[in-house]
Amino acid sequence: MGKFILATNELDEQQLPAEEMLRAYKGQGVGPERGFRFLKDPWFFADSLFLKSPRRIMALVMVMGLALLVYALAERKVRLALQEKGESIPNQVGKPTQAPTMRRIFQMFEGIDVLLIPAEGRVQQRVLNLQPVHRRILRLLGPSVEKCYQDTG
Repeated sequence: MGKFILATNELDEQQLPAEEMLRAYKGQGVGPERGFRFLKDPWFFADSLFLKSPRRIMALVMVMGLALLVYALAERKVRLALQEKGESIPNQVGKPTQAPTMRRIFQMFEGIDVLLIPAEGRVQQRVLNLQPVHRRILRLLGPSVEKCYQDTG
């Protein structure tokens, strides 16, 4: 049998037994391991970056960590909003889910284009190929995200 190491700041085992801690950890759904796995994904191109300076490597790791934080927070926000509203969105095979990954949401937004049209000294924005499911996801992410996908002019 293998070992699984977890640490907590709760020292009283009566308050948080080991089995309960493991169940809580595994029930989170969003673990750091899964988050950092995307850095190895060929779509991310992390293996094709060539940095020589330790300062630049540290800066890149910090930016990647912040990107992972935003990624995880957005995923959590969508999942909580779906559960609160009793809604779902289609997963990869079209079945409804209340626990989509951000990767799936990004895939759903492939093909959404923003067209900038210069006209009369202004630039009009048109968002192309936005379907009702995309609008629902944008609404779940909040007004600041929704605003980025609005037509202007």
